Amino acid sequence: MTKKGQSGKKTKDPAGHYSEQGFWRKVKKYAKAAGVEVIEKSLQLYYAGLRKECPAWAKAAVGVSLGYFIWPLDVIPDALPVIGFSDDLGVLTGAILTINSYINANVKRQAAAKVKDWFG
Repeated sequence: MTKKGQSGKKTKDPAGHYSEQGFWRKVKKYAKAAGVEVIEKSLQLYYAGLRKECPAWAKAAVGVSLGYFIWPLDVIPDALPVIGFSDDLGVLTGAILTINSYINANVKRQAAAKVKDWFG
C-alpha cells in the first residue's frame, strides 16, 4: 500500500516500512530525543517479536508499530520538541497492550539492559 507524502511522491505506509536496520538506525539516532519511555517500549516490542513463541499476528503488530516508529512521515513530526514522539508512544503502547502476553520477564530485562546501556 502506498500513500502520497508531503512532496506528492508515493511513499510506503508504515506497515511496509519496518526493517531491522531501519529500526536500529532510528533508535540510535533519536534515543535521547525520544526519551527512555519510547525507546524502552520499542525495544520491548522488538525483543518480543524475535521470540519463536510469538505468533505471526503478534509479529505483524510489532512490525506495524515499529514501522510507524521509524516511518519518516508521522502524524506529529518527530522534530517537534516535547510532543514529537507522542504519536509514536501511543502506537507503541497500543501494540504492547495487544501483544502483552508475549512480553515476558526476559524481554523486559533485555530492553531495560539496552536502555541502561544507552541512558545510564
